Amino acid sequence: MPNALVLGAGIMGLSAAWGLSRAGFTVTVVEQDPVPNPRGASVDEHRLIRHAYGAAAGYTRMVEEAYAAWDLLWADLGECFHVPTGVLAVASRQEGWLAQSRATLAAQGHAFTDLDPARVAARFPMLGTHGIGAAFHMAEGGVLLAGRIVGALARHLRGRGVQVLRGRATEVDPVRASLTLADGTRHSADRLVLAAGPWAPRFVPGLAGRVTASRQIVVYLEPPPAHRAAWEAAPMLLDLSDEGGFYAVPPVAGTPLKVGDHRFSLQGDAEDPREASAAEAEAILALARPRLNDAGAYRVLGARACYYDVEPEERFIVEPLGDRCIVMSGFSGHGFKFGALLGLAVAAGNTGALPGWAAGQGDAAPLRLPSGRPGE
Repeated sequence: MPNALVLGAGIMGLSAAWGLSRAGFTVTVVEQDPVPNPRGASVDEHRLIRHAYGAAAGYTRMVEEAYAAWDLLWADLGECFHVPTGVLAVASRQEGWLAQSRATLAAQGHAFTDLDPARVAARFPMLGTHGIGAAFHMAEGGVLLAGRIVGALARHLRGRGVQVLRGRATEVDPVRASLTLADGTRHSADRLVLAAGPWAPRFVPGLAGRVTASRQIVVYLEPPPAHRAAWEAAPMLLDLSDEGGFYAVPPVAGTPLKVGDHRFSLQGDAEDPREASAAEAEAILALARPRLNDAGAYRVLGARACYYDVEPEERFIVEPLGDRCIVMSGFSGHGFKFGALLGLAVAAGNTGALPGWAAGQGDAAPLRLPSGRPGE
């Protein structure tokens, strides 16, 4: 039976381990922190999955494959960690990302409804409409309960016999598909997957100029009673205001309302503390307040930092390093939704389709999902 070694137990590493295990590999996962890793970007409350992707037609189409992969994972886990919410996107003007998304969605047959400010106000009374020049709503899209997914996937993998080894890697040898840990032990396998998130450039020198660690802040809020029910039934909000946009994740499945910044900081180091400063939290709140009716009545529950591994054009890096090693990096904050799909693709050696998708060209062959009953 072939064996595989995976560095990193975030969504990409665990998804690769899942795909490899399903493909018949004996798998060992190496992670420097507890699993789920409290320092990992994958263990926040939620991540979003949506078809609206501006002009990136490849990513829009890839979301359909992602949903199929998640369905396969839900069957394996015996539980679904996706909450349908739909999408509300608003912007200052008709041009730009909204217009590009409309064109791409229409070309691929996804339904959406254009809204003027009055209809936004009528349907979503918790939101102010000042500065909205364009908006659309679509029923497709939802929230992935990220931390719960990582925890459940780790438990499932252990049940399948996947070993999760605690250790900090200090050296990687892609040619020999091996890792050396801080305690001096060396581990090798037939195949090595490097999925170390913002730590990856430490092990792969060629990534240093292609991937940048980026400190990102999210703030958790409790809506006031007058708006609580509206938020609990709300779609995800993508606010692309010219004055500085933000996104909001509704309080689904017992989670808080979350707001964050679309922009990349491109600053910081993956080893930095994850506590957010008051100034960092205030910068996010300053983006959200103009869009929230009764903004002063929202209670701040907390704030934290995570680190993205950002590729300048937001294209995924899923590439071979020699014949026995694959690196997964550069997910730029939008990779989680594709985690299950990419794990299956890596296990199947089916990454050749990825460049066409990630480039937004939409002309690559679809990624192939494994056949057979879940768990085979």
